[in-house]
Amino acid sequence: MKFTALSVKFTVSLFMLLATPAEAQPAMPISAQKIDDTVARAMKAFEVPGMAVGIVKDGKLIYAKGYGVREAGKPGRVDAGTLFQIGSNTKAFTTAALAILVDEGKIRWDDKVIDHLSEFRMYDPYVTREFTIRDLLTHRSGLGLGAGDLMFFPSTDMSREEVMRGLRYLKPVSSFRSKYDYDNLLYMVAGQIVPAVTGQSWEDFVKARIFDPLQMRPCAASYSRIRDHSNFASPHAVVEGKLTRIPVVNIDVAGAAGTISCNIDGMAKWLTTQLAAGKPPAGPQLFSAQRSNEMWTMNTVTPVSPLSASLNRTHYSGYALGWFVEDRFGYKRVSHTGGVPGTVTWVSMIPELNLGVLVFTNQQSGAALDSVGNQILDAYLGAPQRDWVAIASSNTRQRDTGARTIEEAAAKVAANAGPPSLPLDAYAGRYIDPWRGDATVRREGNRLVLKFSRTTGLEGPLTPYSGNIFIVRWNDRSIEADAYVRFEQSFGGKIDGMTMKAVSPATDFSYDFHDLDFKRAD
Repeated sequence: MKFTALSVKFTVSLFMLLATPAEAQPAMPISAQKIDDTVARAMKAFEVPGMAVGIVKDGKLIYAKGYGVREAGKPGRVDAGTLFQIGSNTKAFTTAALAILVDEGKIRWDDKVIDHLSEFRMYDPYVTREFTIRDLLTHRSGLGLGAGDLMFFPSTDMSREEVMRGLRYLKPVSSFRSKYDYDNLLYMVAGQIVPAVTGQSWEDFVKARIFDPLQMRPCAASYSRIRDHSNFASPHAVVEGKLTRIPVVNIDVAGAAGTISCNIDGMAKWLTTQLAAGKPPAGPQLFSAQRSNEMWTMNTVTPVSPLSASLNRTHYSGYALGWFVEDRFGYKRVSHTGGVPGTVTWVSMIPELNLGVLVFTNQQSGAALDSVGNQILDAYLGAPQRDWVAIASSNTRQRDTGARTIEEAAAKVAANAGPPSLPLDAYAGRYIDPWRGDATVRREGNRLVLKFSRTTGLEGPLTPYSGNIFIVRWNDRSIEADAYVRFEQSFGGKIDGMTMKAVSPATDFSYDFHDLDFKRAD
């Protein structure tokens, strides 16, 4: 899942070192000054108020620095102890939790899910019968990109049981195990294996079996479990041209898919354990070396982009269990990113070099993460010298220009649109989608307003676009996901349903409006 009222002017002082390396360490192939300069340029280029960077090498945290502020316009500084929501970097913790259960003989990767979760159902009965725990973790289910995310994103009051029941209504877009499409919903289901087998919630298990042994306090398995928010990075986004602090999106229902909050100090212990094949810096083995190897072994092939092939000499890429794997300049890279609205995180390991790199930001700019993380990796890999801030800026401009062209074309059509095909009252009513639930369209004066149930985040006016097609503009403008709403008209002339599609190609995939199929209920 990946998304302002103060406009921040960055100064040199904002980038001052906020946490010094713990002790003298061997020389790095990239200087501290080079990292500082790259961070400063990235934060300025992509309007990031705060960032944290960590480097783990040979079992030690050799670099841990915070930059900028936890909240734009306020003095609290980011440091190595600042908590960030790590989003989908949670997924590796989920696979580790399951690996512990594999080691204990309580489950196997290729157990049928339905044998542990009797209520589990996919759209196709054959897929339901054959679906394994491994399938939950490898993004090859046949579901489309981000399918079902609207059940917990933005924040809803749905339970995990309700979300799992909705799964059976999501239609596949490809055949089972034939194609990679990233999903969150099935990782949430994977987390439900833990209580089914142990009687402990996923959150309690992760705390007891991972956080506590690794001494990762104050890291928390969900936002609601954070006990002290005094050193928490507030999320930010550029909303209609201004850097803005946005509310924390509490997606605790997603659990195992992306709800952990952690800091550089805690994640350094996690990477040290990962790089040591499950052996923590202190204490007993967390998971076996065999399980470690399995979690880093590719299960699903993903396409290698021409850009990655050109810039990083990448020949293969794929998804393992909770981790992406690829080659980069002849080295294996194990990595993941994570994003929730207003916060993104970047984790990379080069096992042959016993190296881990962490970059966290409290603004949803993936370009800022890539700039800093790739600059550090280049130095360790002996790659050609590149300016990653410049590369990321160019790629961002191209993406934004393309998206803006489409958005402006849609806005032009809407501005010149005539009245809809039918009177406004003909569209008003209650609509039901089998997996997402209710939505209502109500008339307010001379306009229509769409509101989704189970959330406060999705409500906004409908602007006529063409015929029975409107565009919904969400009241919360930090939700950069305006969408077409097409009302379906029966042969008798009555509106009997509606479908949706995001207007901009830059819309985050978790807004899977295209998977909805609302039928009129009144």
